[in-house]
Amino acid sequence: MGIFSRIKEKLFGGSAEQPERTVTAGAGSPASADMAGTAGTNSKLGDEVTATLSGAHSESGVLKQAGSVDVAAVMDAAVEKNGQKLDWRRSIVDMMKALDLDSSLSARKELADELGYTGDKNDSATMNVWLHKALMKALADNGGKVPAELLD
Repeated sequence: MGIFSRIKEKLFGGSAEQPERTVTAGAGSPASADMAGTAGTNSKLGDEVTATLSGAHSESGVLKQAGSVDVAAVMDAAVEKNGQKLDWRRSIVDMMKALDLDSSLSARKELADELGYTGDKNDSATMNVWLHKALMKALADNGGKVPAELLD
């Protein structure tokens, strides 16, 4: 299984092909998701709302169309569970760390190959910026709901 497939599995739960999972969110609170042990629910959330992604729901502004997953909500929950200060919205390394994946240069080079990077992989700063943007687009193309500001 490639790195992109592992990222999709972590975000979409179970099989990357069948994104059915439950997302829980409190009004005005960060969302957390229960995805096969990937991210646990936060018992501190007030007025929890649970929605299953197999149907269309829109509760507390967290969800979504049928079959899509709110990438930001799942990532925010993964960061909270991780306990480190991670900026997944700007850093591919932090995103991979939040998902408990190998974020080493070699792993990022492998992901770059999977996503079609043609630049110099020894220029890791440029590659990392490209990787983050390409990953957000690939997640959106594969059924993820990605915030518009991350797709620019």
